Amino acid sequence: MASYFSILLFILTVTTGLIWLLDAVLWAPKRKQKLAAASGATQLDLEDEVKRRIAPQHPVAEFAESVFPVIAFVFVLRSFLYEPFQIPSGSMMPTLLVGDFILVEKYSYGLRNPIANEMLVEFDPPERGDIAVFKFPKNPNLDYIKRVVGLPGDRIIYRNKYLYIQKACPQVEKCEQKFEEMEKVLVERAEFQQGPYKLDRYVEDLAGVKHDVLLSYRLPDMTAQYYRQSATARRDEWIVPEDSYFVLGDNRDNSEDSRYWGFVPKANLVGKAVFIWTSFEFGRDEDSALPSWIPTNVRFSRIGKIPGASDSAAIEATALSQESVNE
Repeated sequence: MASYFSILLFILTVTTGLIWLLDAVLWAPKRKQKLAAASGATQLDLEDEVKRRIAPQHPVAEFAESVFPVIAFVFVLRSFLYEPFQIPSGSMMPTLLVGDFILVEKYSYGLRNPIANEMLVEFDPPERGDIAVFKFPKNPNLDYIKRVVGLPGDRIIYRNKYLYIQKACPQVEKCEQKFEEMEKVLVERAEFQQGPYKLDRYVEDLAGVKHDVLLSYRLPDMTAQYYRQSATARRDEWIVPEDSYFVLGDNRDNSEDSRYWGFVPKANLVGKAVFIWTSFEFGRDEDSALPSWIPTNVRFSRIGKIPGASDSAAIEATALSQESVNE
């Protein structure tokens, strides 16, 4: 289902385009005939102001002619190339923060009909580690953003804050069926806070894709609320169906993701987040005279590509300090 804005943009594009076309095909030739007759009668070159008085263009046609190229450009750009999104929640912290405005590459996984949301041309499927925007399966009017963790055929376990993946084995190959733990390295303790709980920053190695996550071992896993799949015996274990994906938020203890509602069908994919084009802070006091939606600061340092894993030098130093403590 297309968003209301996409439908409105499509209607405006078609309407202004038709008016512009009718003017160019039907009404513009008649205006030219009037001007030619007037010029022939006077034997003079008419000034622009005189031409407008003799053969005026209808205001609606004039407006359509001026705005159609802009609207058409925005429609094509937003529907097939890049679409802006705002990050409204902290489920993808620390990678994406509340107030980040991102660009989503619409053609990463294929070209879709922007109205019917049907695939026109299919490209490469999502890769493990991609930050994907998709239509929420339970309410397609909502756009969600999460990290792709499980691919079709994968077996996933999320247990005691640890992520385990048993990769799908192609039928034409013989491969060892075993779970692989996605290793984590502590970067900084208590960097963020969620209510009364401190959140620690880790770098997780997602089968070769390193990225930051937030965890609090003081918060229990909400296993009783996890999505129950009939194909597995435990609530914290899932098998990703064909043409579907398992997604998680980087803020693992503050994210409504596949653990709670299941899988993302391929048909729901919108695109891949690739760039932060601006970032605002919203932190006004309740007694402020200005509305809360007015930014308090611009985070210029966040503008650019989507952040990856934390600095490797800091991680290595932390790992070495952990080894010395263990010794």
